Amino acid sequence: MSETTIRPAHAADADRLTALIQASSAYRGAYFAMIDGYVVEPDYLRRHEVRMAVDRADDRLLGFYALIHEPAELDLMFVADEAQGLGIGRALITDMLDRARTAGIATVKVVSHPPAEGFYLQVGAERTGTRPPQPKTPWEQPELRFTV
Repeated sequence: MSETTIRPAHAADADRLTALIQASSAYRGAYFAMIDGYVVEPDYLRRHEVRMAVDRADDRLLGFYALIHEPAELDLMFVADEAQGLGIGRALITDMLDRARTAGIATVKVVSHPPAEGFYLQVGAERTGTRPPQPKTPWEQPELRFTV
């Protein structure tokens, strides 16, 4: 794999981001309800800070995150299946924390996909509680926080 760059996502990237979400093997089976029918709309990209990791050689999408500034929350975070284990997720979190710091944000909340909790703990988040089951997520979800 060639070098990776992290850049802002634009409205024209919405379909690519949606495709990455829908292709995620982490959401197969019982967890599919979380992404079933989910679409990243161009307006979402205009309203929130969404940044994407791409392969510099071919602009292939490797992952992305969405940082909501108020209240501060990591709303979306996905890494392409073929890019798992290559440090893309860690690079995205580092970028997110840098962007939050620049924006004057002190803490960033994360409501995690249950299997991703270990990743967030590895990259510096601390567990703060659990979100109770919701209509689209009929299981508890770990709540975490990054201190910026």
